[in-house]
Amino acid sequence: MSLIEPGTPLPPAHPSEETLDLLAKRRSVTAQLLGEPGPSPERLNALLEIAARVPDHRKIEPFRYVVFEGKARTAFGEVLRESAKRNAPDAAPKKLDAEASLFERAPVVVAVVSSVDREHKTPEWEQVLTAGAVCQNLLIAASAAGFAGQWLTGWPAYDEHVLREMGLGPNERIAGFIYLGTAQEDPKERPRPALADILIRWEG
Repeated sequence: MSLIEPGTPLPPAHPSEETLDLLAKRRSVTAQLLGEPGPSPERLNALLEIAARVPDHRKIEPFRYVVFEGKARTAFGEVLRESAKRNAPDAAPKKLDAEASLFERAPVVVAVVSSVDREHKTPEWEQVLTAGAVCQNLLIAASAAGFAGQWLTGWPAYDEHVLREMGLGPNERIAGFIYLGTAQEDPKERPRPALADILIRWEG
């Protein structure tokens, strides 16, 4: 995928029954059920470019990525192990091994980082929502490319030592760890809210 030059005219809508069908059937696959293959580095870059096409009030770009793939997942596991041991000094070795292997559950893990500019006039909440939209876009793009995924946080997303080792700054947080790979079994539908329970049409 090549980037579109700024100023290039684009269609205002893209009628597509395939897209509607994808959205109607979109379903996460738990990280434990994500195996090889995952997206190649080149394919992943294309998906990340697509994911970045989100509503972004005043073009702040309040997000960035940290990618874990290949041996880097195992190497970062030692950071997770150290943090887990700090948090629970009496944890059993088996428990620490499990924490250290979190990023090895899928071939690729993408950390979507919310990078808020608190000095900017755009409200912080809007900037955070933009990062959340990136997470959802990435899941949808990955699905369209033939991969399954899951959006998770978990304790590493809130652990100061983990975030420091990832290079996050004081105004940055993890919007989500997006696990990507190939589903080892088909997911089943889960309950969804009835539209009548979540919809009000304001009539004055």
